Amino acid sequence: MRKVPCEIIVWNVLPCIRRALATSLFKKGLNQKEIANKIGVSSAAISQYLASKRGKNMRFNEKILKEIEKSADAILKGNDAIEEICKICKIIKEEMSMEEEIC
Repeated sequence: MRKVPCEIIVWNVLPCIRRALATSLFKKGLNQKEIANKIGVSSAAISQYLASKRGKNMRFNEKILKEIEKSADAILKGNDAIEEICKICKIIKEEMSMEEEIC
């Protein structure tokens, strides 16, 4: 059965975006609780993202990684994390065919 593109995004892409953002924010000096508050998930989820136990099903190309870094900087400056995540997701959707297997 073919999956709806949004289902693929929610189950496969979104956790990978969150992991990449969490990793970037952690490297920029935020602790797990601060990251959780900024991106709207639990501290336990951040712990799993940083330990690569969650959101490890795909690798991003350089363009997307640069956008994730820009978004991390924007979040640090006070931009809304949801808007930043949606921006990254839009770029991913443009770059990838949703017919491809993501995992």
